[in-house]
Amino acid sequence: MECHVRRPKREDAEAISRLVIAALRESNSQDYPAEVIARVEQSFAPAAVSALLDSRVVFVAVKQNDLLGTASLDGDVVRTVFVAPTHHGTGIGRLLMETIHTAALRAGITALRVPSSITAEGFYARLGYQKLRDEFHGGERTIIMEKSGLSQQGAPT
Repeated sequence: MECHVRRPKREDAEAISRLVIAALRESNSQDYPAEVIARVEQSFAPAAVSALLDSRVVFVAVKQNDLLGTASLDGDVVRTVFVAPTHHGTGIGRLLMETIHTAALRAGITALRVPSSITAEGFYARLGYQKLRDEFHGGERTIIMEKSGLSQQGAPT
């Protein structure tokens, strides 16, 4: 998939919100009950996404003017990795994660954690993340995973 990764602009907040909510509804809803999806959606309203742009290192994958994916780095924690459901399996998630790994290394971080959904556990495992433990927040199961020994090898510059 030919796309590029960049830092989002303030006006991207609404498109990021739509993308995340679409992914939650179409993909994560297979693994979580409707009430969990509805609760998580509230965290990704446009105003909430706009606030995240100020508190995290956020990236978006874009092809022409279409936003196809997003990922963010919050210290040593990977957060909010979502790809538009119509583009799953095209390499966008991997490209975003390579960008996250490069940003972490530039910040001197060599180990990352990710609170993974059930839906994304296999994706992170294929990238070398290992499960540490499960956490439960009501009906929501989150898998805490970690990748240590990050190196510049295989990461874009």
